[in-house]
Amino acid sequence: MAFFAVHRNGRPATADDLAPLAFAGNAHFTAMQVRDGRVRGLDLHLARLRAASQELFDVALPDDRVRAAMRVAVEAGPPDVTLTATMYPGPGDEPDLLVRTRAAASPPGGPLALAAYEYERFLPAVKHVGELAKSHLARRAVRDGFDDAAFVDRNGRLTEASIWNLVFADGDSIVWPEAPMLVGTTMGVLRRQLARLGVPQRTRPVTIDDLPGYTGAAVLNSRTPGVPVSRIGPVRMPEAAAFLATLHGAYEAEPPVEV
Repeated sequence: MAFFAVHRNGRPATADDLAPLAFAGNAHFTAMQVRDGRVRGLDLHLARLRAASQELFDVALPDDRVRAAMRVAVEAGPPDVTLTATMYPGPGDEPDLLVRTRAAASPPGGPLALAAYEYERFLPAVKHVGELAKSHLARRAVRDGFDDAAFVDRNGRLTEASIWNLVFADGDSIVWPEAPMLVGTTMGVLRRQLARLGVPQRTRPVTIDDLPGYTGAAVLNSRTPGVPVSRIGPVRMPEAAAFLATLHGAYEAEPPVEV
């Protein structure tokens, strides 16, 4: 994987800078797609970093410093990149910030078949680096004949997928699962734009047994506002072109802002 920029605290990182990260488990991050130097939902990425730093380190870097470090990294490469910002313990009271950029990413075309496994992430609201179980289950899903993995909590509720949020259509509204999860930045963008556009939305528990009552399912993350899902566990999901078009339309309604 080639990187255009690898910066620590706004400056090119050295090997000595990166060495502490080799075994760092106490870190969190956000990832975004930059197009022409701009990002949709940048405020949500900054809020995610701020909240997670408060949770893990009891202190957060000011947004203007984080944004400035991101801007320096973006300016060091082409205008379209994938940017990842990682916070981890520094030598002082504040966390260190590692910003990396690499080639812009494209989502899978879908539809995707998702295996369903019982799994609950520790600190689900934090996008942290301790993801061995999640990655292992995603590989297991492929071995079991699926494209990826979706997760079910101890109460039988669908929560999220390996690197995705889940979203459903019930014929009348957009349905977001109610369960402990990482609320993605694209999920946040869609929620506010769907609300602005007057599209009905609901949040409620969704179980495997509930799935036959839904008219469509999709996954979303920073690479895409919606990839169709054809199957979750044993349940086949119907095609829902209008549902996917609604998600993509809402995402496009979000104005990108300069990093």
